[in-house]
Amino acid sequence: MSRAAVTVAAAAALLLPCAANAGHGTVAYWAYLLRAAPVRAAPSPRAAVIAVVRTATPEGESNLLRILDERRDTTLRDWVRVDLAILPNSETGWIPRDALGDIHSVQTQLVIDRARLTASLSRDGKVVFRAAIGIGTPDDPTPVGTFTVRERLAGFDDPFYGPIAFGTSARSAVLTDWPGGGFIGIHGTDQPDLIPGRISHGCIRLRNPDIERLAALMPIGTPVTIR
Repeated sequence: MSRAAVTVAAAAALLLPCAANAGHGTVAYWAYLLRAAPVRAAPSPRAAVIAVVRTATPEGESNLLRILDERRDTTLRDWVRVDLAILPNSETGWIPRDALGDIHSVQTQLVIDRARLTASLSRDGKVVFRAAIGIGTPDDPTPVGTFTVRERLAGFDDPFYGPIAFGTSARSAVLTDWPGGGFIGIHGTDQPDLIPGRISHGCIRLRNPDIERLAALMPIGTPVTIR
């Protein structure tokens, strides 16, 4: 095989064993961002920049990105495709692999059913949790798409958020009751009698015993499908 052919083959190859299933099936992969990085439309330093990712979330937590794919360019530089916490929702882009730390895996998936007003957590394809939820009103809807749980927060001074909250990569195009504005959270509530219902500015609310039960089962990095 010629040198050119070897280079082309390397560029098309997936870099890590996990990448063959990244973002598919029951296993998902994520890593913390080590440094701020431009996100490009393709795995190339010449591709257009579509966003910039930062090392911290708006709440000051370490930012993680779910890995969807991996590629090596013609210069043998490694790239990963990640999900982005930007509008429009469910956007993805490419960053250099060396901008990320160690890769972690999860075997959980959270499904938010807006029609049934339920949240269901699966592990290895088996449902291990289900609860009633509150979602956004028709004027401030909870967005659809596939996102990532990227932080876990507790110790709120305001009982509005309950004992535990999760920040996700989902964004509201309208309003949100998540701190910092614009992001969709999953959290408890001080108004459990309103659940189930369409009651929020886009965030997903659970009764406090349910969010505590979910927190014991759902690790960060878990994909979230809102449908």
